[in-house]
Amino acid sequence: MANTWGYGAMTNHFGDIVKHSKAIMVIGANSAVANPIGFKHMLQAKDSNRAKLIVIDPIFTRSAAKADHYLRIRTGTDIALIYGFLHIIFKNGWEDREFLKDRVYGMDLIKEEAKKWTPEETSNVTGVPVEQIIQVANVIAKTKPMTVIWALGITQHSIGTSNTRILPILQLALGNMGKKGGGTNIIRGHDNVQGATDMGCLADTLPGYYGLAEGAWKYYAQGWGVDFNWLQKRFFEPKWMNEKGFSLAKWYQGVLQEEKTYSSSPIRAVWIQGTGITSMAQTHKMKEALDKLDLVVIAEPFLNEAAVITDRKDDLYILPTGTQFETEGTVTATNRSSQWRSKIIEPLYEAKSDEQIMFEFAKKFGFYDEYVRGMMMGIEDGVIKQVKKDFVWPDDAVREIARIIQSIGLTGWTPERLRAHQENWHLFDPLTLEGRGKMKGEYYGLPWPCWDEKHPGSPVLYDIDTPASEGGMGFRNRFGLEHNGVSQLASERVTVRGSKIKGGYPQITKENIEKVLGIKLTEAEKAKMGPSWAMDYSGIIVKKCREAGVVPYGNAKARTIVWEFPDPIPLHREPIHSPRWDLVKKYPTYPDQEKNFRVETKYISEQQKKDWSKEFPTMIVSMRVVNLSGAGMLERTSKYLAHITPEMFANIHPDLALEHGIKDGDMMWLHAPHGTKIKVKAKHNFSVTPDRICLPYNFAGVWQGVDQSDKYPEETRPYAIGEPSNLITNYGFDIITQISEFNAGLCRVEKA
Repeated sequence: MANTWGYGAMTNHFGDIVKHSKAIMVIGANSAVANPIGFKHMLQAKDSNRAKLIVIDPIFTRSAAKADHYLRIRTGTDIALIYGFLHIIFKNGWEDREFLKDRVYGMDLIKEEAKKWTPEETSNVTGVPVEQIIQVANVIAKTKPMTVIWALGITQHSIGTSNTRILPILQLALGNMGKKGGGTNIIRGHDNVQGATDMGCLADTLPGYYGLAEGAWKYYAQGWGVDFNWLQKRFFEPKWMNEKGFSLAKWYQGVLQEEKTYSSSPIRAVWIQGTGITSMAQTHKMKEALDKLDLVVIAEPFLNEAAVITDRKDDLYILPTGTQFETEGTVTATNRSSQWRSKIIEPLYEAKSDEQIMFEFAKKFGFYDEYVRGMMMGIEDGVIKQVKKDFVWPDDAVREIARIIQSIGLTGWTPERLRAHQENWHLFDPLTLEGRGKMKGEYYGLPWPCWDEKHPGSPVLYDIDTPASEGGMGFRNRFGLEHNGVSQLASERVTVRGSKIKGGYPQITKENIEKVLGIKLTEAEKAKMGPSWAMDYSGIIVKKCREAGVVPYGNAKARTIVWEFPDPIPLHREPIHSPRWDLVKKYPTYPDQEKNFRVETKYISEQQKKDWSKEFPTMIVSMRVVNLSGAGMLERTSKYLAHITPEMFANIHPDLALEHGIKDGDMMWLHAPHGTKIKVKAKHNFSVTPDRICLPYNFAGVWQGVDQSDKYPEETRPYAIGEPSNLITNYGFDIITQISEFNAGLCRVEKA
């Protein structure tokens, strides 16, 4: 299992925020703790631009302490709040009407929904006072450019996908998309999360966000130099090639088979690499699955506590892997820029680098030659073929990635260019990313899309005021040419600067390239060309687009309506376990989902089983601490970092604590609706209100009050251990991505 929650990429970058943003709205993120370097840029924007900082969070965080406007919101009500802002914006005519007319489809449906969200109803649902809703709506509407920043506090909900849609819709309404200092900027929480997502470490895509359709598999088979039929036979039956796998959130269901599953067989073995088991919800179910499996393999530099929470004695193998200092290659930052990293030392002791372990695995199971052949492929005279008999790591791996992943424009990411950026980082402006001297004409890290080896990268997405050759573009044409008789292409007034095509145009394919670009291809070019811009190994489509001053993915309207989703426009739906039974009736969750990622998922049946708030009246909010990340596997092995937070705790308002006879520093039990509990230290803290508690998710080593120190292999016990908070994270999963509802649940407090 590789851990990467997909929740978008930055449209802009931190330097752009410093240089251009006049207002910054942070929602579902505590950047001062989770991303201090990023937060430094926000503070710089406050200093240099007098930018207004708006922080929306259920907790008064360190980020909130620096805010000009702090809105304390009830967890799980972000959509309601944004509609409350939109209600005021539309009522006063503050939307960017020209932008909406030329570049957006479906905003009329958003306007209709926003009419329902008066300041009074918004306040009732969110807990934010009416006066603040009105005040902040005024600020964001009248202060431009405004940027929106979010992180896991937005995505980790049963309506997480809708959350991530409503925020760009707000920016579209205000005309802030495709603008310097504007956009939606999603902050990744760990090093190379963006890169891991781009590489397809998910159960429903191939690398580069290519789908699982046969055409995509055939494209990859060609790029890897393997026979498609051989690839298909790796699956139990051909149909499974095109089916989503089990998600990281609910893989345990494929083992336990307690609810409906749709697969060729139960999961019998799990390979864990790059994720902390205790950082996932339903940890008690993870343990049950680990106990039941035939085989568990853990490949990590530090002990993964999957080895500690399980009671199994046999068929569990721990493989020591190298750290980032013992490997070489590329990582991708939250702003879509890549960075080359050099190996400092060889892997110590018995450790091996990730690729060495994978190569040995492939040899053992008889597919090594096919596994590495992609690194020996190349383009000769516009045709992909095997051009080498061996490969050089990691250079040829980077070339393979650049050659195949055209969907997001990684074609220009050659090892030579990325090494040059590493060696000459001092020649790049930290605010604009522009290179100087011999790096002139390139942006640092070549932020994708970087269409070819001549392209500088794209620091700001959807910017039509910048030529395509310098990183400009319109919105991508992904959803057809029209919907309900309405054109999905940008209006004639929306022309990317310097483009030979005036106004909108479709994505470029082999079939339409001559007509759209007004050119004539030779028969030789047609023979080499792939079916579309994203599947063209010849590079001809990108070359012809460069000559015409356009990007190959088209120039379309952004859509607010996703007609394939359960909610075509975002709707507020109460969390699965809501503290407001009255609102559950008014804003119910989804019907139960029979099949997604091969499993059944409960929604309405769980939400309306009973009024959960009667037995579990206190809301749970997760948090990060600055010295720990993820499951804390690495940091808690450092005595210096562990000293900062030596034990697991929960912040609790003194009124709530004393109601239960819990003094500051006492131990308390927190009980969850599904019957689990954790024992943690109570910290009296006014950052929370009496109706909620806040606790980190970075601990393990204690299980429902029982110390598990004896289960650590010799000399691997961290300096700090504690209860994993996800033992009490409530049941709940996003309807589209199946990300867990970490950030909206209930518990019951009890003195230990």
